[in-house]
Amino acid sequence: MTGFVLAIDQGTTSSRAILFDGAMKVAGVGQQEFTQHFPASGWVEHDPEEIWASVVHTVKAALKKANCKASDVSAIGITNQRETVVIWDKATGKPIHNAIVWQDRRTAPLCAKLRKQGLEPKFTKKTGLLLDPYFSGTKIAWMLDKVKGARKRAERGELLAGTIDSFLIWRLTGGKVHATDATNASRTLVYNIATNSWDHELLRILNIPAQMLPEVKDCADDFGTTEKELFGAEVRILGVAGDQQAATIGQACFEPGMMKSTYGTGCFALLNTGADIVRSKNRLLTTIAYRLNGKTTYALEGSIFVAGAAVQWLRDGIKVIGKAEHSGELAAQADDAQDVYLVPAFVGLGAPHWDADARGAIYGLTRNSGPAEFARAALESVAFQTRDLLDAMKKDWKTANGKTVLRVDGGMVASTWTMQRLADLLDAPVDRPTILETTALGAAWLAGSKAGVWPKMKDFAKAWSLDRRFKPEMDAKVRIAKLKGWHDAVKRTLTA
Repeated sequence: MTGFVLAIDQGTTSSRAILFDGAMKVAGVGQQEFTQHFPASGWVEHDPEEIWASVVHTVKAALKKANCKASDVSAIGITNQRETVVIWDKATGKPIHNAIVWQDRRTAPLCAKLRKQGLEPKFTKKTGLLLDPYFSGTKIAWMLDKVKGARKRAERGELLAGTIDSFLIWRLTGGKVHATDATNASRTLVYNIATNSWDHELLRILNIPAQMLPEVKDCADDFGTTEKELFGAEVRILGVAGDQQAATIGQACFEPGMMKSTYGTGCFALLNTGADIVRSKNRLLTTIAYRLNGKTTYALEGSIFVAGAAVQWLRDGIKVIGKAEHSGELAAQADDAQDVYLVPAFVGLGAPHWDADARGAIYGLTRNSGPAEFARAALESVAFQTRDLLDAMKKDWKTANGKTVLRVDGGMVASTWTMQRLADLLDAPVDRPTILETTALGAAWLAGSKAGVWPKMKDFAKAWSLDRRFKPEMDAKVRIAKLKGWHDAVKRTLTA
């Protein structure tokens, strides 16, 4: 037994493998981007085979960079883009269709049909979720309906379905294990978060055979062992959590009232509510934060579809920056006299609006508006959306009305300008940790603690360290005016 733990971080745009040593420090990293497929407007797909190849490649790369062998690794933890779903052949492991990505909106008509039938309260009560194309259930139903012969094959028990973690576990174990964890299951729209089981009534409504679905385990649990021929030795898979829950764990947000927000492609804020299932009255999601030793901890979650993707749009779409890291520098040059707002509804708006048909819009342009104003508007849109989530959380859970400190992670938090503007518009402190790889760290901790080579929860929480705290500096009148302008821009963008 060694202290080395490998985290597989399978994200929306790339796969990464990060090897941590016994001191929980990064020893080696492998990363590989993969293709984004957009077969129709609002549709987003990934090739599961390309994802699988990227995972194998990055694991080998991380081991090589650390000069480490698979036999030196005590355990593997997996974290993944959550609602993205795959259906594959039980006998061959071959997918029947591309993975449908969490950003995909093709099932909006089905969601609207179910809402019209008055079924949303039923889904929300059982799953904590809303009827939105974001979640996995309607994506599974779509594939069963649209892929020729899929439904009959599923009913005969020939097909399996799961989120990306399940697909990877199946492949890594050579088809021996079909499993997921409670956090990923809680994002499918067919998992009852109160009973911690697949909900057969919801499965019947969506016409999904229960036999397709994986066994649901704790986040730190036995998920099987990798095939020896993959990496040169068998390695136990002992931890699994969806990426946002893994980041919550990596940020050591173990106490009720603690909050983290991850700024990657999208932005996802989770507020730990402990054993309480808090039913949102402000269109937030109630979800499972983690399940350890059979005990479930819940969270309120706000999901923003576009955060870092707005910076990618600046770079790749309108080409006002050459590199993503230049966005903060450019935003700092913007004219303070101009109030330019970007509502980044490129794939609809998430919480608390949930408008699948809304599309991106820019307001307040003048002849003097240029790249700097566009950059500031893009970065401020992330802060404004986070403020909307925080306000909704405070309305839903009175315990959150105390002094909120937000722990942040993800690619965008490296930008000092962006984090200061976030603190200014939230009117709350923002804590940036020393280790920014919190998603991978969370998955690694689940596996490492289960293997007995990493510290238990309390000692892990003590190891969390602060890089910098950003405190609000913006004048209150300026903040109020900016928020008023933002809310007006959103109101003009909503279709509902």
